[in-house]
Amino acid sequence: MSFFKKLTGQLLSVIEWTDPTKDTIVYRFPMEGREIMMGSKLTVRESQVAVFVNKGRIADIFEPGMYRLATSNLPILTKLMSWKTGFNSPFKAEVYFVSTRQFTDQKWGTVNPIIMRDPELGAVRIRGFGKFSFKVFDAEKFLKELFGTSSTFTTKDITDYLKSMVISDISDTLAEMKISALDVSSQLKEISAAVEKNLDEDFKKIGLKLVTVIIENLSVPEEVEKMMDTRTKMGIMGDKMQTYMQFQAANAMTEAAKNPSGGLASAGVGVGAGLGLGQIFSETFKGGMAEDKGGSACPSCGAAVSAKAKFCPGCGKPASGGAQCPKCKAVVSSGSKFCPECGSSLDLRCPGCNFKLDGSSRFCPNCGKKL
Repeated sequence: MSFFKKLTGQLLSVIEWTDPTKDTIVYRFPMEGREIMMGSKLTVRESQVAVFVNKGRIADIFEPGMYRLATSNLPILTKLMSWKTGFNSPFKAEVYFVSTRQFTDQKWGTVNPIIMRDPELGAVRIRGFGKFSFKVFDAEKFLKELFGTSSTFTTKDITDYLKSMVISDISDTLAEMKISALDVSSQLKEISAAVEKNLDEDFKKIGLKLVTVIIENLSVPEEVEKMMDTRTKMGIMGDKMQTYMQFQAANAMTEAAKNPSGGLASAGVGVGAGLGLGQIFSETFKGGMAEDKGGSACPSCGAAVSAKAKFCPGCGKPASGGAQCPKCKAVVSSGSKFCPECGSSLDLRCPGCNFKLDGSSRFCPNCGKKL
């Protein structure tokens, strides 16, 4: 190889980065033993930023576009190098490409449970998982704060640190919002929005922007879930302990009936549940019987008649044993001579044989004459 070819092979005329990966945040362009020519073409694609570094100091930053390198578009580097106007000699510098696209599907999950203080259940352990996304907001600040001198920097190099920030803020947000464990699952969007707002400044301090936080699940331990289910059942039943005990006794009675020969233990459960159930039924029917207290039997047919009933449900005759006024059909007690409702005389007699009638007959019981 001639000296000229060797020399030209060490001079860069094109500087660009085509990212074949989905997780690379920073890529350092290979510069070992090579120099950049004045007039070289620099291509910065969309969702990229090119950063020139001289002796460890950040110099010029290029947004997306195509550039012909010259002292005019390298003002900081020109000043650092003390170049004169029109300098055209090759120079050395480090070039870093920073991806500014959004890095999605970054998973987070609680290794240790989050302790939240529930206003009803007390201290409750919460576990959760979800996703978040971020992007580089300030390339210069990001390089200064996190990058260092690596040749590449991927999401794997930073996600553990970002996860800890997200989980820590979720814990703080749950404490600040004072949400009950019963209501956590219905407020996941509100919690996510609060976390995004709280972490915005923290991410900007390291040159990043937290785009979204998605909480897919926040769950309590199994024993707490059972306790919550029990409280829900009691709430449906009116949150009365007596009702709950009745419910439990009825269930025990049902189970005992399914296995009548289950031994002494089953017999004990059955007897206990039976006694409890008997008491429940006694209390239940006591109210109904109290309503019918004071009832009597119909004097005509002997059927049971409620104290509030005026007529017998069996024969339809007055329940008091009296008669009906032939004119207004009001119930009249025995021995009355006049109707208390309309004042009509109750001394009714058969027009054929002058037999005294009770007012409810259609034929004379003495002579058979139709009335």
